[in-house]
Amino acid sequence: MVHIDEGFDFLGYHIRRQRKRGTNKYFVYTKPSRKAVQAIRDKVSAKTHRSTRNQDLARLILSLNRMLREWANYFRYGVSKATFAAIDAHTWSRLMRWIRRKYAGKARMGMPEFRRRFCDVGWRIAHQGVTFTGTSTVSVKRYRYRGGNIATPWAPTPATASSG
Repeated sequence: MVHIDEGFDFLGYHIRRQRKRGTNKYFVYTKPSRKAVQAIRDKVSAKTHRSTRNQDLARLILSLNRMLREWANYFRYGVSKATFAAIDAHTWSRLMRWIRRKYAGKARMGMPEFRRRFCDVGWRIAHQGVTFTGTSTVSVKRYRYRGGNIATPWAPTPATASSG
C-alpha cells in the first residue's frame, strides 16, 4: 500500500499529491515517470550515436521529430512542460554534437560556424528545409476539475409514475 503523498508510477506517469507552490492547498499531479523520461533519452542517444553518422541529417531530424512528437502526445495531459523542455535540451545537445562531428572536416567546427551552417532562426537546427521541432510543437492540455458540471445520465428529479 502506497500513500498518495509518496506517489506511484502507473502507465508511464508518476502520480503524486503535492502542495501547490505559494499556497497551502494540495493537488494531485501527474508527471512523466523517471523511467519514461530515461527511456526517451536513451532512444535519442541511440539515434544520435557516433555509429549513425553515415545517415543523412535531414532524415535523422525527421526521425527524431516524429519520435519525440509521438512521445509528447502521450504525456501531454500531465504536468509535462518542464519535462518537455528538458528532453528538447538533451536532444538539441546530442544533435548539435552529432552534426559537429559529422561535418567537422579536418578541424573542429566552432559554434559560430555551426550556427551559420545549420541553424535558421536563432539556434533552431534546420537542414535542407527540415527543421528540428522536438516536443515544443506539442501543447500541454491539463485536466480541469469539473465538479458538479459533469453530465449525468440520470434525471435530476425522479420521474413520476404514469397511470395507464
